[in-house]
Amino acid sequence: MTIANDSVVTIQYTLRNGEGSVLDSSDETGGLAYLHGHQNIIPGLESALEGKAVGDKVNTTIAPGDAYGERQEELVFTVPRDNLPSEEALTPGMQFRAQAAEGQDLVVTLIDVGEEQVTLDGNHPLAGETLIFDVEIADIRAATQDELDHGHVHQGPGSVDH
Repeated sequence: MTIANDSVVTIQYTLRNGEGSVLDSSDETGGLAYLHGHQNIIPGLESALEGKAVGDKVNTTIAPGDAYGERQEELVFTVPRDNLPSEEALTPGMQFRAQAAEGQDLVVTLIDVGEEQVTLDGNHPLAGETLIFDVEIADIRAATQDELDHGHVHQGPGSVDH
């Protein structure tokens, strides 16, 4: 079986940035299972894995446009400090859920804390980064109807229980 739309794929991977620093690895998690063709992983990686088989190894470099997009400076903004939870100390790197003007949920990262205002960044932390993946295909199987209906994996590493 080869990787195609509607197949559940389990991969072992190491993710590096353009400078070669390891950003993430499946060594500790036991792999990542995803539903191919359902936007469960970044487009560039999904394209690179299309047609591969169990045991295949893939090394691919993915430009920002096929990963988490280019950085958008307009997504960096300041708000009054009292707009954020006051029950805990605010430190750069904290993340919060916010709602964009268009109504969609947005995860923002706190990048600066001032006396009266805080600066938040709505870009994905890897926006603007070139990503390098070393991947080995560990398993491929047909998705269940339940997985297809929900658009994600229900069994295996990284699965969703509901």
